[in-house]
Amino acid sequence: MSKRKLNRRQQWRVEKIQKERASRVSRKDQEIDEKLSAGELGTEQEGQIIAHYGRQVDVEGTTGADHDKQYQGKVHRCYMRANIDALVTGDKVVWRPGPDGDGVVVARLERENALMRPDTRGQLKPVAANIDYIVIVFAPEPYAHANLIDRYIVAAESTGIEPVLLLNKTDLLNADNAPRLLEMAERYQNIGYKVLTASTVDEDGLTVLNQLLDNRVSVFVGQSGVGKSSLVNVLLPGINLRVGELSEQTRKGMHTTTTAMLFHLPDGGDLIDSPGIREFGLWHIDERQVAEGFREFDGLLGGCKFRDCTHRQEPGCALRDALEAGKISPERFESYHRIIASLDEF
Repeated sequence: MSKRKLNRRQQWRVEKIQKERASRVSRKDQEIDEKLSAGELGTEQEGQIIAHYGRQVDVEGTTGADHDKQYQGKVHRCYMRANIDALVTGDKVVWRPGPDGDGVVVARLERENALMRPDTRGQLKPVAANIDYIVIVFAPEPYAHANLIDRYIVAAESTGIEPVLLLNKTDLLNADNAPRLLEMAERYQNIGYKVLTASTVDEDGLTVLNQLLDNRVSVFVGQSGVGKSSLVNVLLPGINLRVGELSEQTRKGMHTTTTAMLFHLPDGGDLIDSPGIREFGLWHIDERQVAEGFREFDGLLGGCKFRDCTHRQEPGCALRDALEAGKISPERFESYHRIIASLDEF
């Protein structure tokens, strides 16, 4: 579908709004520079971003260069200097406190890793940083697509984040959906991934989940409606994140989380609740990285007869030999080819 052309008045209005926004940003940057020059801001402190709102972020103080403890554990709404790279929840930063309880982020510390996803315009953007576990949540409803789970896994593997699978809403398992979901869970377990089950209704599996998250930074991802926010509400009593119902027509989740937020677990560790997404594009990585995101391919890549093997019909294909020997599941092999095919769409 072609884009609707704007008339001259609409174009003028769009340009006017963009100029006004740019002007506001410029004034704020000038104001920040003036405060820095005038010495109105406090000494540099270290902190962690726990939420992101456009040009502003919530920074929780950790330690400072001068070991000032008055900011530790307290949250400050901070502006970002224009010359700083994009910041996301989980980033560790250097910031300077302002006179009114606010502050300015002046630098971003080095990241260990970052989870990336495409935005609504198809541009790649980070969602969260410095993560130990990416907990891929799926459930009986909405319908769990193995290919989507594999996309999350490939994304996690490509950034060095440990994937963990969580079958949520086990109270909704029945004779119709249980065989497929439990077989899917067993398939990932056989590959070597941690697979947990949970239910916030009958509190099944929550103790094991808490033990896994203890003293780790974890991010929940998955389709909207799989119960990520419900899990956070149980793991963090008093947070009360808004929980969305499934659409009666599509049985898909409706978005309730609009920005990634970091929460501290009572027994240690941090949890990042991210916006639910129904698709996860991987066009930012190449075919080799996709293949390396499938653990069962380890030791087989590079062992094909032909260097340019597509792992489809070529003789002497190491992956197809492993498939026929039962070392690679047909479902995962098909999922691999679907992901590879999707790379050509962009």
